[in-house]
Amino acid sequence: MLVIYICTQNEKLPLSLFRHFSVKYTFLLLILSLLLVNCSQPNENRITIKGSDTMVMLVQLWTEFYPNKSAVQFQVTGGGSGVGIAALLNATTDICSASRPIKKKEITKLNELHQTSGVEVRVATDGIAVYVHKDNPIKKLTIKQVEKIFIGEITSWKELGGPDEPIILYSRENSSGTYEFFKEKVLQKKDFAANAQNLVGTSALISAVSKDPYGIGFSSAAFSEGISVVALAESDTSQYYLPTKETIGNATYPVSRFLFFYLREDPKGETKKFIDWILTPQGQSIVNKAGYYPVKLKEHE
Repeated sequence: MLVIYICTQNEKLPLSLFRHFSVKYTFLLLILSLLLVNCSQPNENRITIKGSDTMVMLVQLWTEFYPNKSAVQFQVTGGGSGVGIAALLNATTDICSASRPIKKKEITKLNELHQTSGVEVRVATDGIAVYVHKDNPIKKLTIKQVEKIFIGEITSWKELGGPDEPIILYSRENSSGTYEFFKEKVLQKKDFAANAQNLVGTSALISAVSKDPYGIGFSSAAFSEGISVVALAESDTSQYYLPTKETIGNATYPVSRFLFFYLREDPKGETKKFIDWILTPQGQSIVNKAGYYPVKLKEHE
């Protein structure tokens, strides 16, 4: 314990400490002390980004194409927006990636722990798509119908003009920002039906729906391979829209959202350079590569 204390204080170890140790153990202690000293030094060029599973691929692309990537070490992990915000609160990540806005109670906690309300950066736009099996004849739904499906009031495809088969519900896990956004925007904060299957990550949900002729699920509009995307309308008298660059960009698609970065304080150094680059036309072009949609750059000027 004494060795650890002295090492964390970044002081030299007096040789008198080793008089009662053999040469073998003295050598091991010296190696340990050097490792602890090195580990105690902060890495100013390492940026940790944790949070939204929806955004993992996008963030990884940003780090891959970042022009100054040789000068910085990135660590990118998912887990869900809620997990990322918890890491932000616990100071175990530099940046939280989130597919939902931060909550008031989370801002309050941030103030309590770090005396700051945090910094929000809109980094991309996205739409929440409703997915069904590619052979499902249902091609359009109203927001109210989707709500009734996921809270368990509509339970058969026959009620929607489809086959006389039960509707199988697939949902994201409750730590997901997509889950929370969908619950608030589409379900009007009502609870999901008890038989909804919560799946971890977008790929797991897409895979489940693609294999289930009677399944329905929701996730980012950036993912749609092997399944059918349903057109949505605010009501049965409104126009139906598919989630596209145009409809999400002009907010005519009824379930559009921003994707965010959250920080505890104003970014500095390499972190600021990285975020500034993300909001340039070059950085926003990566958003298109990942299947998302750019933010309006004038919002950040």
